[in-house]
Amino acid sequence: MKRSDSSVPQFKQRIPADVRPLAVGRVLSVPLGSETTHITITPGMAMVRFSLKTRDPSEAKVRQGQAASVVEQFYATLRNSCPVTPSHKQATALAGDLYRAWADGGGDRTIAVTHTPGGWVRDRSTPEEEGAGFESALAKLDAATLSGEGSDLEPLIGRLVDRLLFAKGISSVDAGTRPILLDAFVLALRDAFAARRRNAEGDYSPDPKAARFPAFETPQAEPRPAPAASAKTSFTKLVEDWWTEQKAVGRKPSTHESYRNTMANLVAFLKHDDAGRVTSEDIVRFKNHRLATINPRTGKAISPKTVKDSDLAGLKTIFGWAVANRRMTSNPATGLTIKLGKPKKLRSKGFTHEEAGAILRAASAHQGSRKERPETTAAKRWLPWLQAYTGARVGELAQLRKADIRQEGPHWVATITPEAGTVKTNERREVVLHPHLIELGFGRFIAGAKGGHLFLRPALDGDVLGPLQGLKNRLAEFAREVVPDPRVAPNHAWRHRFKTVAREAGMDPHVRDVIQGHAARTSGDAYGEVTVRAMAAAIELVPRIDVGEGMSG
Repeated sequence: MKRSDSSVPQFKQRIPADVRPLAVGRVLSVPLGSETTHITITPGMAMVRFSLKTRDPSEAKVRQGQAASVVEQFYATLRNSCPVTPSHKQATALAGDLYRAWADGGGDRTIAVTHTPGGWVRDRSTPEEEGAGFESALAKLDAATLSGEGSDLEPLIGRLVDRLLFAKGISSVDAGTRPILLDAFVLALRDAFAARRRNAEGDYSPDPKAARFPAFETPQAEPRPAPAASAKTSFTKLVEDWWTEQKAVGRKPSTHESYRNTMANLVAFLKHDDAGRVTSEDIVRFKNHRLATINPRTGKAISPKTVKDSDLAGLKTIFGWAVANRRMTSNPATGLTIKLGKPKKLRSKGFTHEEAGAILRAASAHQGSRKERPETTAAKRWLPWLQAYTGARVGELAQLRKADIRQEGPHWVATITPEAGTVKTNERREVVLHPHLIELGFGRFIAGAKGGHLFLRPALDGDVLGPLQGLKNRLAEFAREVVPDPRVAPNHAWRHRFKTVAREAGMDPHVRDVIQGHAARTSGDAYGEVTVRAMAAAIELVPRIDVGEGMSG
């Protein structure tokens, strides 16, 4: 049909009543010539309507038929709502479509159009702009994958995954296999972006990685039997069973603690511990309850970001795992989210020079008390200085052991390793200490320390993570007494400040990232090693922090 104010034919079709509830929120992608139209189905939408983008009657008929076929496949996929469980091979094959779409698309791609007296013309990107763009895209993927958390990948590529699944007639996959798809797509994108970057540099040789994608075979859906009605599924038990599995594959204990706290809050809110009774409406009410809850530590309402990234993310993960493991029939948290606005930035995230100096003066002057453990006193004395000169995460430094500090020639080196407690990246790294730390007496402190952990006392059962969190809290309180500004995070601000100081000093960006435990910015940075010698030369660029006399320990 045509609109009265346009000569371009339109496609228009009523959405069948049986699929309309399933379609809401989904994106219908329809190829039209060399372009693709994306239509998001909204709750009030009764019809699918879009332009065929051609005035040629013959071409319009062809596009009409193609669009009708795509729309019917969309409806059929929605009706076949049983989740499927793709294998790693099937996920890789599906990701191959994404790889080919990006890796093969460099010839005529443009980045802008410009209006001239003769009309609109394409602005082609230069090879340098093209290469820089894909370098930036690789860095963004690396940043999202650093945490190892699926919640970081989902907003980045989740809709791409869903779009290609729908194109293959798959409406959903088991929650347990979703991470497999996300990982496969990220790897395919990295390979594609790397290929495009090589193209921009004049290298058009065949990419050997293009052959790694197998042919796609549609996985078969297996209807899930409902669990026995008499069996009670405890929220608490779900979290612990999930953790038993995730701990074996290296998931962070901090994630377990966060999800366990969320589930405990849900149990308290619902006043029961039976996952079989929970509904989607219960989760919506819980979300609203959490948004209205006052944090007793800060006296302020819990932030929407915390509710979204901790509470809702935790519920989706645990319930998704329960569905995949036949413990629940559906995930009541699916589709529930909070749209966050961009927060106001009223100051730098790092300490100012004056704030840093004030905290370091307080650290050097700290003597402790008879009630304070010697380890805590040592932590308040030395950890602010270690943070200032390394930019490392406070937890990584707080769990250091005497055996993790050594001298290598003229340099003092700290080894940050998951063996001592926990490291966000799960990777061991070495950090050369600034000579000023040794002048302040840190070497003498190490020589006189007992074996084991320097700044905390493990629990009787050997647990380090509980005492570590308590120490991090005490260090934050110690810094907060000196710098009360609530807009700056008392432990994390050192990482931001170190980055600023290192930039001003002209430190090599890759060496700087290695020192702080940040991911490599490019695939090239991942090659080779940053040696102790190279790191020492970089650390010596950082200016000495002079906070007054009487600072030696």
